[in-house]
Amino acid sequence: MKLHSILAIGAMALSASAFAAGDHDHAHTPRHGGVVVETKQLDQELVAKPGVIQLYLSDHGKSVDLSKASAKLTLLAGTEKQEVELKPAGDKLEATGTFKVGAGTKAVAVVTGASKSVSTARFTLK
Repeated sequence: MKLHSILAIGAMALSASAFAAGDHDHAHTPRHGGVVVETKQLDQELVAKPGVIQLYLSDHGKSVDLSKASAKLTLLAGTEKQEVELKPAGDKLEATGTFKVGAGTKAVAVVTGASKSVSTARFTLK
């Protein structure tokens, strides 16, 4: 085999593996105006506003039964820490109240009951 043939085959192999591993946008685009994180178990979209926090879950694009699901959300805004319990509310988990959710706020969501194992996601709000 000539060198240019070997290089062409190598380039094709690399581009095929990059495509296979790439983001095919199955659920990584925010559908509700929030921040999306993919975990092994679930895709999670966090929508955080000062009066309501919503967490939308999907199993890589497919709906998830939320009837037995809940989430514990930890908000970290500067030196302040706030713990929030999210409960099923239609197609999402939700909590209402007063939340510090400005740009740069970090959030950690621990979801139980929506998949076979616990799903943990870390978010940074924009």
